[in-house]
Amino acid sequence: MGRRFKAAFIRGGTSKALVFHARDLPADRSEWDAIFLACLGSPDRYGRQLNGMGGGVSSLSKVCVVGPPSVAGADVDYTFVQVQVKDARCDWSGNCGNMSSAIGPFAVDEGLVPAPADGTALVRIHNTNTRKIIHASFPVAGGASVEAGDLEIPGVHGTGAPVRLDFLDPGGATTGRLLPTGRVLDVLDVPGVGRIEVSLVDAANACVFVDAAALGLGGTELPDALDASAALLRRLADIRLHASVAMGIAPTLDAARDVRLVPLIGFVSAPQDSAMLSGERIAADACDLVVRMISNGQPHRALPLTGSLCTAVAAQLEGSVPHRLARTGRSGPLRLAMPSGVLTVDAQVARDGAGWHAERGSFYRTTRRLFEGFVHA
Repeated sequence: MGRRFKAAFIRGGTSKALVFHARDLPADRSEWDAIFLACLGSPDRYGRQLNGMGGGVSSLSKVCVVGPPSVAGADVDYTFVQVQVKDARCDWSGNCGNMSSAIGPFAVDEGLVPAPADGTALVRIHNTNTRKIIHASFPVAGGASVEAGDLEIPGVHGTGAPVRLDFLDPGGATTGRLLPTGRVLDVLDVPGVGRIEVSLVDAANACVFVDAAALGLGGTELPDALDASAALLRRLADIRLHASVAMGIAPTLDAARDVRLVPLIGFVSAPQDSAMLSGERIAADACDLVVRMISNGQPHRALPLTGSLCTAVAAQLEGSVPHRLARTGRSGPLRLAMPSGVLTVDAQVARDGAGWHAERGSFYRTTRRLFEGFVHA
């Protein structure tokens, strides 16, 4: 039967992951990749991960490891691992915002962090991938996290209790700088694409933003249509590789191919009517920006939360691609239209003599523990 490891299987936002205690894994971290690949069912040339717990898409092929804090000001350490579906590879280069919502309730329910008997718990999470602190606030009753509630999030059927996530000082999570090139707008010269304007922004995770029109797109394309265009996905992948080098994430294009998770790449367009995966429509006046994102080579059905936070930050940087296309005259949180609905995300950005600074990014998610027990590797 092979080895078995204690774990919980948890939905966080629009993602699902196996969540481990660090204490239940081998002390030698060089063993972890092989364990995670076996547990999730990767590599799988069919792309379905039927021989493991993965769901065949990047949002369902994830691992979280939780342990004691290694920095001051945190209650727990949280490490995120993106397990590739078709390849025997684990990517440790970035964080998952959706799964971040599951870490606070997990820490309370597992007795890692004390919580009030009733009321609101606050868990300070140190994400080891980005070396950033996230505050998770959520309801507790009887000393345990509450899952039932009235919050509905785009892409998840049903409702749950709100988990508020505050990403503190999210700039430079991948590269150490909010603007890795020092500019809000860059021009990349990409063979097969040509010269194309991009905004290279690093908040929560590094992202590349392109105007949909520059790609010959309307901006409202749904994931299946994007998946069906191999040529388009190749162009986006090539832009992403060149952006990775420009941002200093990888020294060469070849090296950039080995870093699958970051940067995320998204194309954006001005507010317009758009379709949802459910067949319903989003009216132009119900959103401030239309966004489509690719991560790990796959079009997202619902936006990655780290990418959404980065979008909200980028939309406040004057002269950036998202700023140029976002609704003018708006105030308050940014409403992002995406394939699963409208996601609202808030960000505080300031500018002083030293340049732009991202102070905070916030949003709400729901989470649900699906099982606990042992997973076999």
